[in-house]
Amino acid sequence: MGVAVNQAAPDFVLPGTDGTPLQLSALRGRKVVLFFYPRNNTRGCTAEACAFRDAYEELATAGAEVVGISSDSVESHRRFVASRGLPFPVVSDRDGSVRRLYGANSAVLLGMTGRVTYLIDEEGGVRDMFSSVFRPVEHVRRARAWVENAQ
Repeated sequence: MGVAVNQAAPDFVLPGTDGTPLQLSALRGRKVVLFFYPRNNTRGCTAEACAFRDAYEELATAGAEVVGISSDSVESHRRFVASRGLPFPVVSDRDGSVRRLYGANSAVLLGMTGRVTYLIDEEGGVRDMFSSVFRPVEHVRRARAWVENAQ
């Protein structure tokens, strides 16, 4: 099933790289760019994460928080965040339960779950969602446009 545009974003708590759990509802009052990606250190996922890194200051200044989610372990995320200088939280969904809750399994190609991004407003409502396996940087462009237009 999953989440549709104009529905409330389901709350979750997942472990972050700093040992502190991240709870989505704790970010209320800010726009949230929530992006699911398949795996740390793959070409497309690294390109997407680094594009969000490069746009992070602009997104944060506009009142948005970026959160990355994959099923990699917290330790794998720690190494990924450190090696790529990611300034935003990356959390571990080891069992894929949050991915399933959001319905982020819909972009499947060759047996690999694709990238799905959810744009969540300050009240916790999903305002847009999109998926692309081959154009990871497009997620950042669309997120920036939404944040800029939602001001």
